[in-house]
Amino acid sequence: MQRDLKLPNDLWFETPLRVRYAETDKMGVVYYGNYFTWFEIGRTDVCRQCGFSYRDMEIEDDAFLMVVETQCRYRRPARYEDDLVVRTRLEAWSKRTMRFNYEILDESTRELLAEGTTVHVVTTSLGRPRSFPSRQAELITARLMAAEER
Repeated sequence: MQRDLKLPNDLWFETPLRVRYAETDKMGVVYYGNYFTWFEIGRTDVCRQCGFSYRDMEIEDDAFLMVVETQCRYRRPARYEDDLVVRTRLEAWSKRTMRFNYEILDESTRELLAEGTTVHVVTTSLGRPRSFPSRQAELITARLMAAEER
């Protein structure tokens, strides 16, 4: 079902966040590893915006999105109390894999601070590959098709 789906290039899901003190170093600059946490926040918010909870998918369907590849390019540092936007886009989707793109923007200026990707394999709780659950696939498909119609 997902294999034939044409993914829109311009459908970004946005999640606002504010940089917390614990995410910064002594100079008030965000520690680089926190960008990957923000990517995860954006990714789980995509699930919510498509109509399901990632946690429920884990519990009810024994389906997990195991990260197998990551990349991040830093352009400008984020700092303590900056208001940011995490933009997340589903770039590629097959029966057992997903690839997401991310942008971290300054909320007020929309300046690009960082961009990255993550690649995931759908697995069981035991780490065995499995197909993406059909119920959630239908919700994602419906959301993507609704975006295409706009």
